[in-house]
Amino acid sequence: TTSLRFDGSLNVDITEFQTNLVPYPRIHFMLSSYAPVISAEKAYHEQLSVAEITNSAFEPTSMMAKCDPRHGKYMATCLMYRGDVVPKDVNAAVATIKTKRTIQFVDWCPTGFKCGINYQPPTVVPGGDLARVQRAVAMISNTSAIAEVFSRIDHKFDLMYAKRAFVH
Repeated sequence: TTSLRFDGSLNVDITEFQTNLVPYPRIHFMLSSYAPVISAEKAYHEQLSVAEITNSAFEPTSMMAKCDPRHGKYMATCLMYRGDVVPKDVNAAVATIKTKRTIQFVDWCPTGFKCGINYQPPTVVPGGDLARVQRAVAMISNTSAIAEVFSRIDHKFDLMYAKRAFVH
């Protein structure tokens, strides 16, 4: 919702995310990530570049659900940058990702990246564990790797149901 509240050069609306992320109504399970997540005690004195935080957003350690995105294929990706970010750096970072082909995209859908830039720097809780950074990226992606999460939930349900746990 930062694009609704603050100024930026590439503001995106929430409806644009839905339009760009969901190619078919039944394929609507999103995976989100955030980078950089740096602790206050281990904070670097130099700031990470746009390319570094973009690459970090695709790492399994940055995901908000426990799954490895390298085991699936991406259908669409939305990147929302905050802070000291210019469109030139974003375009270069996305172009590098596309040319290196480290991230697998499905062949039946165009390699889509929806990018948004907001000039408001990321905020942290005063006295909290996270370090203050100049720039950050939140990524929402539609990827088949989310199936790992559902299969794990399904397996845990089967184990509990076999013991008739919570069945009254």
